[in-house]
Amino acid sequence: MSSKRDYYEVLGVARTATDDELKKAYRALARKLHPDVNKDPDAEAQFKDLSEAYEVLSNAQKRQIYDRHGHQGLRAGGGGPAGAEGFPFGDIGDILESFFGGGGQGGRPGATRGSDLRTQLELTFEEAVFGCEKELEIPRWENCLICDGSGAEPGKPPTRCTSCNGSGEVRRVQQSLFGQFVNVTPCDRCRGAGQVVTHKCVECNGRGSVRKTRRLTVTVPAGVDNEMEIRLNGQGEGGERGGPSGNLYVRLQVKAHPRLKRDGADIICELPLNVAQAALGAELMIPTLAGEETFRVPAGTQHGHEFRLRDRGAPRLQRSGRGQLRVVTRVEVPANLTEKQRALFTSLAETFAPPPAAGPPPNPAPVTDGETGAQSPNAADGPKGKPRKSKGIIDKVKDALGIDGNE
Repeated sequence: MSSKRDYYEVLGVARTATDDELKKAYRALARKLHPDVNKDPDAEAQFKDLSEAYEVLSNAQKRQIYDRHGHQGLRAGGGGPAGAEGFPFGDIGDILESFFGGGGQGGRPGATRGSDLRTQLELTFEEAVFGCEKELEIPRWENCLICDGSGAEPGKPPTRCTSCNGSGEVRRVQQSLFGQFVNVTPCDRCRGAGQVVTHKCVECNGRGSVRKTRRLTVTVPAGVDNEMEIRLNGQGEGGERGGPSGNLYVRLQVKAHPRLKRDGADIICELPLNVAQAALGAELMIPTLAGEETFRVPAGTQHGHEFRLRDRGAPRLQRSGRGQLRVVTRVEVPANLTEKQRALFTSLAETFAPPPAAGPPPNPAPVTDGETGAQSPNAADGPKGKPRKSKGIIDKVKDALGIDGNE
């Protein structure tokens, strides 16, 4: 015995109900049980049962079969000899469409993929570095749940277009001086669907989709940067006539940090120093990803010197490990001195040796590993940091003539 509920009971009508009474009952219950309105966990299943019941009872042939043989009769194709009166599919064209999909492309005829959507998501500096979950409200077109994207009222399926005979295309043969040309264009009457909706769905007015605003949760991975995009598959516009949905692309906009900057996975911190702090050394507070920390500046630190703290940067996106925290010094020379400061600087200047004569520019500031304190050799130095010997005029002449200096 079937466990399915009686269709008349689902709609809450008598077995003698007219088509208008069926339609009125269906619309009232559809508004009450629609999943977008009713948040009860069983609402979606009840709504599907309601649509199934109305689809059967609003069709005269299916209702006659159901009244005679019940649910089993519908599954068996009529419960008796499959005559023209009792066969549940209709004419031979409908039978072929039920097996081959009508349009020859698989699935619903004329189904097309939905459009992609794009939006922006604003993140703080810390959210981009460590990752987070954010919520978005996206307005989009979605497949109508009442007609399942067909645009037709349940129980009143679309009919084959008579202009294109269900192909969705119109072929016109044109004669010219060069022979015959066949021009294939989408059918104007059915707009390429191959079917025509004669009874429009009351929910979507025959469009097959309805405008909805959805709240989506976006998982932002750790290590993302400004202008990167996250793709959410199937979260774009709903497809037409039951086609697949498009994608949603979320472009990230990362707010600037007041003191830190990004260089890939590296974090850069500029550390301002006055002349005394650079010459004598100091302990200062610097911003890091973990908060404010004490940083020791050694005596004699030059302007533009870079200290590198390993594994203190941002996580590497789609890779293991983290970048570096690069602390770059910026020595600030005072522009306006007080009388006392001027006197002290004058006394200090008398203790310095005279400046060297003008010559080539100095070597670039070295880089110090913040963990070991080791400095990298200058680029002008040879291997192991030893200065290179300049070539004399004889060596330069040999080089020009291609003579090996060891000969």
